[in-house]
Amino acid sequence: MSVFDDPGHFGSYWADTYDQPGDLPDPEPAVEFLAGVAGDGPVLELASGTGRVTVPLAARGIAVEGVEGSAAMVAKMREKPGGDAIPVAVGDMADVPAPGGPYTLVFLVFNTLFNLVRAERQADCFRNVARVLKPGGLFVIETYVPNEADFDRDEQVRMRDVTETSATIRLHKYDRAAQTFLRQTITFDGTGVHLHPFAMRYLWPDQIDELAADAGLHLVERYADWDRTPFTSTSPSHISLYRLG
Repeated sequence: MSVFDDPGHFGSYWADTYDQPGDLPDPEPAVEFLAGVAGDGPVLELASGTGRVTVPLAARGIAVEGVEGSAAMVAKMREKPGGDAIPVAVGDMADVPAPGGPYTLVFLVFNTLFNLVRAERQADCFRNVARVLKPGGLFVIETYVPNEADFDRDEQVRMRDVTETSATIRLHKYDRAAQTFLRQTITFDGTGVHLHPFAMRYLWPDQIDELAADAGLHLVERYADWDRTPFTSTSPSHISLYRLG
């Protein structure tokens, strides 16, 4: 199945290495922020993965549930202290097959909205989030802000790693009209050639606002990061809060 049609493709390739130190940002600022807006719960994380945010949020006594497309990712979360107690539905996050609810907060962090690589599925995600939120509930999204200057730089062959027994390179191919890219990470070693594909459909903040409005959600706050730094036209990322109703 193409990575453009498989919502669990990322976890299928990366579950075993996803939590390696240094590969991901510290989850604590996100956990602190989300705990502050969770209300009386329950809350739901879409694409909960290995529980990088879900598990420490639950450790604060907040009733947290998850939706995750990769059973391998969920298995990794179950290995963590407290991870086996968090209800998780394995399925496409655009369908929001939530195990409980309604929720005071639904959140989708670390650019994962863009893992829905079809425009219609991104729209489905917003509509289904609105369906499971309590009146006045929040949908919180973290994504990068696309920078077209990066596209040409990305479309070069990039060396990722070289050892005496292997070499890894990375390539991107952009479809600017569709706002998608396909990334291929290729490792050559003594056992052969290994391909690790990844795809995204990126959106600018105003396009995300339009998706939210179409689903009955309206923007109430936007920050440049989890520390509530003011968002400006030069911010490389944003944390956006949308309220139902």
